Amino acid sequence: MKLLGLDPGLRITGWGVVEADGNNLSHIADGALKIDARGSLAERLAALYEGLQQVLNLHRPDEAAVEETFVNRNPASALKLGQARGVVLLAPAAFGIPVAEYPANVVKKSVVGVGHADKRQIDAMVRMLLPGCAAATPDAADALAVAICHGHHMSTRRHWSAGETAEARR
Repeated sequence: MKLLGLDPGLRITGWGVVEADGNNLSHIADGALKIDARGSLAERLAALYEGLQQVLNLHRPDEAAVEETFVNRNPASALKLGQARGVVLLAPAAFGIPVAEYPANVVKKSVVGVGHADKRQIDAMVRMLLPGCAAATPDAADALAVAICHGHHMSTRRHWSAGETAEARR
């Protein structure tokens, strides 16, 4: 199953695609959509949506996951980031795939083991968990971390829904 991880931003949105086969994850692709800050807000949001559509059409993921954003101290910046996040949630939903959301500290705990990991730690663990992967940008590494987090959580939910217990898997 192909999983798309997304790290929303109005200037840069990271994306990463992994293949999940049970508990095994492998890197497919990653990148960052860089949006020209000189355009109007509407133009920037449209460019973000178009870029996401290209990623979705190219990689055809089965599910997507988006990192929740933390509240910014600057209300205007928080509102703009929220609008970008709305586009990031909309694009895969409009593509017809399920979209999960994870708080940043859950993503970090799932990948690094601690909820306050920095970007270097995330990048290092993404490289460990996805051998041969060298994320294009820190935003792409963050997006891959979201995809990894979703893969782990998705696998756990499937085991639970199948009624498996730790004892039954041994």
